[in-house]
Amino acid sequence: MLTTEKLLALIGRDDVLFKEDLEKNKKQIENIVSNSSFLVLGGAGSIGQAVTKEIFKRNPRKLHVVDLNENNLTELVRDIRSSSGYIEGDFRTFSLDIGSLEYDAFIKSDGQYDYVLNLSALKHVRSEKDPYTLMRMIDVNIFNTEKTIIQSIENKSKKYFCVSTDKAANPVNMMGASKRIMEMFLMRRSLGVNISTARFANVAFSDGSLLHGFNQRLDKQQPITAPNDIKRYFVTPQESGELCLMSCLFGENRDIVFPKLSDALHLISFADIAVKYLTDRGYEPYLCESEDEARRLATVLPAQGKWPCFFTESNTVGEKDFEEFYTENEILDMTRFKSLGVIKNNAEFDDAKLNAFEEHINFLKSNLNWTKGQIVEQFFKMIPDFSYTDSGYYLDGKM
Repeated sequence: MLTTEKLLALIGRDDVLFKEDLEKNKKQIENIVSNSSFLVLGGAGSIGQAVTKEIFKRNPRKLHVVDLNENNLTELVRDIRSSSGYIEGDFRTFSLDIGSLEYDAFIKSDGQYDYVLNLSALKHVRSEKDPYTLMRMIDVNIFNTEKTIIQSIENKSKKYFCVSTDKAANPVNMMGASKRIMEMFLMRRSLGVNISTARFANVAFSDGSLLHGFNQRLDKQQPITAPNDIKRYFVTPQESGELCLMSCLFGENRDIVFPKLSDALHLISFADIAVKYLTDRGYEPYLCESEDEARRLATVLPAQGKWPCFFTESNTVGEKDFEEFYTENEILDMTRFKSLGVIKNNAEFDDAKLNAFEEHINFLKSNLNWTKGQIVEQFFKMIPDFSYTDSGYYLDGKM
């Protein structure tokens, strides 16, 4: 596992992002957490684990964690027990599908949580390649969020937090658009419970990410491939947990929190990170002209202290030329925190449009027969200026 110092070096940074804001609010955070109960949904993913650890180390009265991935839940518990130990409060994990009857029974049996944090999401742009995974993305990112908010309102929770994405700002892919539509549903439910969310950059070396794949490629003695024309902002896993916790505890109703752009947070390309990564591992990157060459050389170059790399321009669906956390039409508060900006929202939503979207998607599902085009059509109805083009090239078609 990479240390914080090495992780920062790989993503081209010298220091952590939120240190000053965390220190300034340290006592208040500890006081709130130690006197509150928490439910973390999607708690076994990279961001969910980071959030869970941030809550756990501040000794909550109750901390329940839900996720489908029982192996990751098991590792989360082992990790926490081996690093932080134990708390006096009730800490338990549950391997449940948020959309299931079993989850509903779990909520009915207790359901009393001051803070509900939903970190569950289908986050990959590659998940929009087929109509079936795309429909599941709608269920996970939108309808499960709607369901768990309603349950939180019924159980009188103080606050509901749901993670969004920078890709929801002027979305160009279905994943980002699904999160933008989720934000619209949040606005409606904010009349019944305080809700805040966060848009943030890529989480470096998070499960399933391209950077996490670098570890897998070295373990399996396979070439590393990366786009050389795409630059992204990166936060560390711990920073993702800190950002979510700050938004949950201090975000006002309908606030969307994001990391401010500064000298500490700058763009870096995946190819540049790959070079830094291999150098740190003691290998000299060897640039190949094709996938075939890279695969062939992977069997011989590592013994020579070199590693085959294939860096190319990106031509797949959903890649944005640049990253942004907010649009020009959104109202900002840039003074409240040192390292965090806040998008302020009024309770503006089109009830008829939200209902029509939900009804049409449910109609498609009821027939067990739908196309990607039918779903895309509904997305355009929700987001008329949605900048989406399906080129037919997807990440699964690449190494």
